Amino acid sequence: MNIFRLCGDMTHLASIILLLLKIHGMRSCRGVSLKTQELYALVFFTRYLDLFTNYVSLYNTLMKLVFLIATFSIVYLMRYDKVIRVTYDRESDTFRHVFLVVPCLLLAVIFHNDGLLEILWAFSIFLEAVAILPQLILLQRTQNIDNITGNYVFLLGSYRAFYILNWIYRYFTEPVKIQVLVWVSGLVQTVVYCDFFWYYFKSWQNNEKLALPA
Repeated sequence: MNIFRLCGDMTHLASIILLLLKIHGMRSCRGVSLKTQELYALVFFTRYLDLFTNYVSLYNTLMKLVFLIATFSIVYLMRYDKVIRVTYDRESDTFRHVFLVVPCLLLAVIFHNDGLLEILWAFSIFLEAVAILPQLILLQRTQNIDNITGNYVFLLGSYRAFYILNWIYRYFTEPVKIQVLVWVSGLVQTVVYCDFFWYYFKSWQNNEKLALPA
């Protein structure tokens, strides 16, 4: 494992733990999109179906379990915890899942026809590229961006940027096969974050509260 992948994994892990600590510790999910969390839960569920059939390493297994348990815990708290669910901004978080799920599933069927697990894996790759959109739209609508939520989105975007560097590094140092769909989806995901990154760094430089243009 190279340093870029390790940094990607750690920033991804930190983003999820940070969000879980905010929701559980502050007993509030204000500014957090349940739609995005449900999409990520679907991403991890469909990608990690091989968890108990294809052992890679202890590190790989533990990371998969952490992502699954943490993400489903966030969804559960936002939906069913009597205190936390009251803070959920349901009226602003109105992005319809179907507009992302159905196209991603169709793309997976078109580009991967080597079996159900391969289709679901491709579906998870496509869906992950756009799963953050409901969260970004919610922040844009409400302008309710506290430091923890802003850092969560930043870490999540940084994870994908590190993974792109990982792919580039491996391309020049290892005899790896280029996975075009993975690369393209990763680039799309990074582009989705570009606008947020700009305003994140701008607010940090000017010591101002993060705000996205409406």
